[in-house]
Amino acid sequence: MGFVRPLYDRVSAVPGLKARALAALIALVLIALLLTAGQGLASGGGEIMRVRFGGDATHTRVVIDLTGRVEGQVIEGDRARPSRMTLALVGARPSRDVAPGPGRGLVRSYDVDAVAGAARVRLELNGPAEVERRFLLPPGDGVAHFRYVIDLRSAHASGSAPRSASAQTPAEPRPQAAPPPASRAPATAPQPARNSLVRTIVIDAGHGGRDPGAQGVSARESAITLAAALDLKRELERRGGYRVVLTRESDVYVGLEQRVRIARQASADLFISLHADAGSDPTTRGASVYTLSEQGAQRAVRQVTNREDWFRDMRLPGRDPSVDRILLDLTQRATQNRSAIFARSLLSEVEGSGHPMLRRSHRDAGFAVLLAPDVPAVLLEMGFITNVDDERLLSDPRQRQRLMRAVAASIDRYFADSGTDMMIAGSPAGGSR
Repeated sequence: MGFVRPLYDRVSAVPGLKARALAALIALVLIALLLTAGQGLASGGGEIMRVRFGGDATHTRVVIDLTGRVEGQVIEGDRARPSRMTLALVGARPSRDVAPGPGRGLVRSYDVDAVAGAARVRLELNGPAEVERRFLLPPGDGVAHFRYVIDLRSAHASGSAPRSASAQTPAEPRPQAAPPPASRAPATAPQPARNSLVRTIVIDAGHGGRDPGAQGVSARESAITLAAALDLKRELERRGGYRVVLTRESDVYVGLEQRVRIARQASADLFISLHADAGSDPTTRGASVYTLSEQGAQRAVRQVTNREDWFRDMRLPGRDPSVDRILLDLTQRATQNRSAIFARSLLSEVEGSGHPMLRRSHRDAGFAVLLAPDVPAVLLEMGFITNVDDERLLSDPRQRQRLMRAVAASIDRYFADSGTDMMIAGSPAGGSR
């Protein structure tokens, strides 16, 4: 504010200007300057890159991807038009690529436009809805941009009254009451074509038998993972277009290498290992997804190539060892890329369903069940069995089925978005391995 004194000296030099008029004039000038500065700051804020949706007709999450930090204000529809909700993002502006489009769940459609110093995201709703929470997520967890998140709840949904719409900590959202099992998948969820190639999904229920896994207050990890695997199998078979293989269907022990072998022998298009996490801090909760680390990838190559006939196991030509090794590296790199793509789809759907998430939810590790060099694979930690809220959520059939519906939706979306099949070593072009 170093400009105030020179401004005062110049204005007070005007002949015939009284003290009150002088003060009023200076105030008007300052207001104009501040407004101009404010507009300049707003125009330099974040840009809206895209708008995404997750969830269902009871709970829907709206995610707005941004290049910078913004402030948001929700303007809900009036009584005459309860089907519209508007979010004003101060300091934001829509990018050229953002266009009106369809929504999902509680949101029928959306559009984005610019107003003075802000961007407006208008949501046309399928019915009355309430804001449960909204918050800004900074870059992190492998995401390089900001995300403004709004959780909507149907006004007709049963359960407790909605919480305030003020910003809340996103790492540990309270689990919501699950809707009744849906008779069909949401109309907007991508579905595998019924006449197209049937995909083989291998679901691995972690632990089992003499290896019960982590222990909660009243539940064992091996029992929760098996129940979740059976739920996911039923959901995928209900949707159609999938052949589902389980690594275990009862409380039996299956070795880690055997689980990988089952996936490869089934020519799996995708491998999902289900687990429940454990920690020393009982307040820690939330789901996370693991993909194979670089160290794990090197370990996988060593395991594959430690036999003289390893190229036969990988269905490689076997005529030139150096060429086979290059083909193996290309295969594994393609597999890692596919795994990462599915992990992002899985995180988006699970987060969009309202399920609690760890703050850093995408991780990598050298878990043995992820080592198949030719099968895209992820390990889903569904929550912490050492947290009473997560244990209760995962033990509740309705809540667990809701989570598995989100997992199934992520599988639909992964195959719908992946386009033509990727040819990898040993597989026919354009076909399943």
